[in-house]
Amino acid sequence: TIFWGKAWTTASKKTLAGQINTFFDAILDSPLIDQLGEYSVAGQVIGHGKRVGSATVTSPSLSHSISDGALQHFLQHQVGSNPGVPQPTPNTLFFIYLPPGISVAQGGARSCQAFCGYHNDIAAQLYYAVMPYPGCGGCSGGLAPLDALTATSSHELCEAITDAVPGRGWYDDPGNSEIGDLCAWKTKKVAGSTVQLEWSNKAGACV
Repeated sequence: TIFWGKAWTTASKKTLAGQINTFFDAILDSPLIDQLGEYSVAGQVIGHGKRVGSATVTSPSLSHSISDGALQHFLQHQVGSNPGVPQPTPNTLFFIYLPPGISVAQGGARSCQAFCGYHNDIAAQLYYAVMPYPGCGGCSGGLAPLDALTATSSHELCEAITDAVPGRGWYDDPGNSEIGDLCAWKTKKVAGSTVQLEWSNKAGACV
């Protein structure tokens, strides 16, 4: 997890960041990952993981809007220069959390207008997810900030596992949806946290 922005150094946001890290510590070793096992294929078995680090980064400072390209540049710089950010492996997923008031432009769309988070890759070698702060009604879903963030984080986590390079893994064509998109804002509790339901081919439903 990478928390970018000075806001993450305030007491309330430090607490929130700690709660997000606790969420990952539990959810990566939980039944949520077990249910993705049906998407395992030969040579690529989906199993439990673990959080391998966390960093709070205050420089460079953020403007009110940032592009996906700028986020990729930021991540590559952190991987190369920040000792608190581990080197990537094919099984590493970086989650970048942004502070309130920052919107993200990606694929011709903008956060809070068209999406609440997304995952992507850099040359099928560096995998990441971007989590704008849920400061709008469309991305809070009536939930508290922590619950909105864990729900969206679980959505992107499960999609990044089953469709690591968007469109080249599990993808609902022609619906253009991944397993989280098909079940958006349907939630349940797993390991003490709010997570989103995910599409199951086996059940033919959101589970």
